[in-house]
Amino acid sequence: MTALAQDGLEIRRSLRRAGRRRRVEAWLLLAPLVAFLLLVFVAPIAGMLWRAVDDRDLAPVMPRTIAALAGWQGEALPGEDAFAALAADLAQARADKTLPAAARRLNYDHNGLRTVVTNTARKLPDAPKDSWQATLTGLDPAWGQVETWGAIARAAGPATDFYLLAALDLRRDAAGAILPSPPDEAIYREVFLRTFLVALSVTALCLVIGFPVAYLLATRPPRIANLLMILVLLPFWTSLLVRTTAWVVLLQSNGVVNEVITGLGLAGEPLQLVYNRVGVLVAMTHVLLPYMILPLYSVMRSIPPAHLRAAYSLGAKPVGAFLRVYLPQTLPGIGAGALLVFILALGYYITPALVGGPADQMISWFIAFYTTSTVNWGMASALGLLLLVATLALYAVYARLVGADRMRLG
Repeated sequence: MTALAQDGLEIRRSLRRAGRRRRVEAWLLLAPLVAFLLLVFVAPIAGMLWRAVDDRDLAPVMPRTIAALAGWQGEALPGEDAFAALAADLAQARADKTLPAAARRLNYDHNGLRTVVTNTARKLPDAPKDSWQATLTGLDPAWGQVETWGAIARAAGPATDFYLLAALDLRRDAAGAILPSPPDEAIYREVFLRTFLVALSVTALCLVIGFPVAYLLATRPPRIANLLMILVLLPFWTSLLVRTTAWVVLLQSNGVVNEVITGLGLAGEPLQLVYNRVGVLVAMTHVLLPYMILPLYSVMRSIPPAHLRAAYSLGAKPVGAFLRVYLPQTLPGIGAGALLVFILALGYYITPALVGGPADQMISWFIAFYTTSTVNWGMASALGLLLLVATLALYAVYARLVGADRMRLG
C-alpha cells in the first residue's frame, strides 16, 4: 500500500509539472502577440490619452513665474515679485526661442494671450521705469487682470484637468472654482449629445432594416442564402470613401434619388438630402448595416424551426408565435449587433464630414481638427478620453444586462 501511495504521489507531481510546462509553453507562444499589441496598440493609445492631463509646456519656459505664484490664491493681482519673475522669464524665453510653446499653451486657456505674451516679450525693456508691475501693465493691460495670472497658475503642471473640464464645457477661475464655460465657447456637450443621437438613430435604422434581411437569410435554402450573403458582404469589398462619395452623387439635388422623387410626383422640387442629417443617416446606415445583419444571422441560424411549428401546433397565431417564441431567442443577436453598430457609429469621421453639414459633425471631427489643424493634442486627447469612457460605460451596461438575462434564463 505504501508503494502504491508513493507511485500515486509521483504521478500527481508529474501531471502538475506537465500542466505547468504546457501553461509556460502557451504563454511563450502568446508572448510575441502580446508584445506586438502592447507596442503598436496599447502604448500609443495610452500615450495619447495621457496628453489629456499632461501639462508640461509652460513650466520649463516660466519657472520663476510659476514659483512666485505657488502660494497665490487668485483673489487679487500677485505681488511685485511675480511681475519681476515674469519679466525675467519672458526675456530668457525670447533669448532661448522657447516662447511660442508657452504662448500657445496660455492661448488654449485664454484666447488672445498668445499675442499678449509675444508682444510683451518683444517690447520688454531691460529694466523697469518704476516697477515691473507698472511696466508690464503699461505694455499690455492684460497683465493687470487677475484672469491672465490665473491662466499661468492653471498651466503650472505637471498635470491638469483643464482639457477634461473644457471638453465638458467647464473651466476654473483664478481662484480655482469650477464654472460653466461662456455660452459662445460651450459647444462640446451639444456635440456629444449629437454624436450619441446620430449613433442611436443609425443603430435603430440598421436594426429595422437588418432584422428582416437576416431573417430572410436564415430561413432560405443554403444555395439562395449564400448568394444573398455575398450581396450583404459586398460593401466590405468597396472603399469607405467610394461608398460615401457615391451617396453624395445619388442624393444631390440633380441626383438619381431626387429625379425619382420628382418624376413620381412625390415632391414639386428636389429635396435637400445631402449635407444635412438625412445624408449622414443614410450613408452611415448603408456602411454599418452588415455589422447588424451578421450577428443577427448567426443567432437566427441556430434557432430550430421546430420551435415555431410547436407554437403553431399549440394554437399560437403567427404574430404571437413570432413575438413570444422566435423574437426572444434573437435578443443576443440584437444586443450584439446594436452594440457593435453603436460603438462604430460613435467614432465615425469620414462619412459625416463628407455628407453632413456644419451642424452634423460628430465628436470625431473635432478630435481630428484639434489633432491636425490646431495641434492641440491635449484637447483632442480629452475628447477622445471622454468618448472612450462613455463607450466603456455603455459596454458595461450591456454586459450587465446580458449577464442578468442569462442568470434569469438559467
